[in-house]
Amino acid sequence: MEQYKKDFIDFMVQSNALKFGSFTLKSGRQSPFFMNAGAYVTGKQLEMLGIFYAHAIHDNFGDDFDVLFGPAYKGIPLSVATCIAYSKLFGKELKYCADRKEEKDHGADKGGLLGYSIKDGDRVVIIEDVTTSGKSIEETYPKIKAQETVPGSVKIIGEIVSLNRLERASDSEKSALDTITEKYGFPARAIVSMKDVIEYLYKEDGTGLITNEIKKEMDAYYEKWGAK
Repeated sequence: MEQYKKDFIDFMVQSNALKFGSFTLKSGRQSPFFMNAGAYVTGKQLEMLGIFYAHAIHDNFGDDFDVLFGPAYKGIPLSVATCIAYSKLFGKELKYCADRKEEKDHGADKGGLLGYSIKDGDRVVIIEDVTTSGKSIEETYPKIKAQETVPGSVKIIGEIVSLNRLERASDSEKSALDTITEKYGFPARAIVSMKDVIEYLYKEDGTGLITNEIKKEMDAYYEKWGAK
């Protein structure tokens, strides 16, 4: 496992973004772990978060893209922080773009987008915190493609999330990220997966952050909800 992935797992735990216990997800599933990107609230945390995302994007997609699109609301700070980090780490100036929950009907920047306005010829990477069911892309994808004046002129290079939960989507036996890739034709990736997290935090002697009890709960959860 790459060092930045280990560092990111430590960072999630130290920031209280990744927690273990009993949580009811938006999907209604009872999960033994929960990831909340809203826990990153300080300047240093956002700086580090941008760095981790930038490394993962560079590893997965290279530099052949122009725009980071962050779906409202959590995707907005993610896209901004990652644009800054990408410039510092890799010397490439990216543009950030996000959607508005409600269109702005006045001013020079009226419309449904915040930040850069996507245009024909742009190559876009979507950045989100985490996806469990893969449903959020159903809103995001058409908003991006609606910016085209010529069909197919805006290309989505891929999607990046912080954590791949490795559980099946609501309407598929495959994971949410695999379902997105299959349905929309672009790769959906994560900084780390729950497999990485378990590998790094679980110790058979019970000394790891993931205890034997938690490990049993996670094994049972994935037996029920794990992607095939």
